[in-house]
Amino acid sequence: MNNEFFEALGMLEKERGISEAYLVEKIKAAIVIAVKKGYDVEDNVEVVIEPTTGKFNVAIVKMIVDEVTDPRTEITLTEAQNIKARARVGTQLEIPLKTKEFGRIAAQTAKHVIRQALREAERNQMYAEMQSKSHEIVSAVVNKVDPVKGIVVLELDKGEAILPKNEQVPGEVLREGERIKVYVVDVAVTEKGPKTMISRTHPGLVKRMFEMEVPEIFDGTVEIKAISREAGMRTKMAVYSKDENVDPVGACIGARGARVAGIVEELNGEKIDIVRYSDDPVEFISAALSPASVVKVELLPGEIKSCRVTVPDNQLSLAIGNKGQNARLTARLTGYNIDIRPESGYYGEEPEEKPAETEAEN
Repeated sequence: MNNEFFEALGMLEKERGISEAYLVEKIKAAIVIAVKKGYDVEDNVEVVIEPTTGKFNVAIVKMIVDEVTDPRTEITLTEAQNIKARARVGTQLEIPLKTKEFGRIAAQTAKHVIRQALREAERNQMYAEMQSKSHEIVSAVVNKVDPVKGIVVLELDKGEAILPKNEQVPGEVLREGERIKVYVVDVAVTEKGPKTMISRTHPGLVKRMFEMEVPEIFDGTVEIKAISREAGMRTKMAVYSKDENVDPVGACIGARGARVAGIVEELNGEKIDIVRYSDDPVEFISAALSPASVVKVELLPGEIKSCRVTVPDNQLSLAIGNKGQNARLTARLTGYNIDIRPESGYYGEEPEEKPAETEAEN
């Protein structure tokens, strides 16, 4: 019987990837619980399970005494000598139990706890596997689309995950059986097992795509400093390189735009602005407002980081963008509140005073 037990442990390890040592500890704990319940004893249960030697012993340990005050932990010398002839008062006696002697309730308890242990092990294994993919891109298959709630059920390598409506790209139509890429935002532990939170709108999705597509980012030559995104519409990404011989923007765009084009295609035509990062906020903000050109940037005093940006009159709508999108993404990218103004000033404003002419100029 012991051989069959240990063979079953080995099969579980191979089939489910659950370590034999983990199972042994959980089964030992389950047997202790079963014996306590079935034999009305305390913590005086000893379980030995050794897969290497095939040893499987269960015993109740009691102290040999002249007069029993607690039958759960004590035994008389006469009773003890019936089990072990050389038993002596003041020593402990191991009373071996055979598995078949476990009561029905004890056996059911053991089976229940063992099943729980297996489920827990599988959940922990799945959690560890998914946790290793946190902040990464994974491939998933669309299992079900709920047209009423708008949620999409995806099949991952192990288990399923829900793609909520607010994590889907606006206007994107997902169909059952379709394979898509999603970004793993986080993995949480719940009573029902690990819950994988995924997204198609998270800026991390674009960031990871560039890390996979651009070798210079992967090896650290080029660094993504900041990224802001309005999924399905536009992404702005600031890149930087310590190597003066490397153009970080050019590296991300690729020869004839090949690198960025592949990512744009994967994102169904989402526009991507790649700008050069600078520690100088004036330079950074000027670059971030691309494709609009900038006349000047004035950093405003105060605890909140704010600035006033002046652009040519004919660039105002381009700088602000459709429904304010370009300005909004630039603000998120740089961390500055941005007030964009035309070079000639707004209608009704007092024009800036020009410096007085000097006598030499007269």
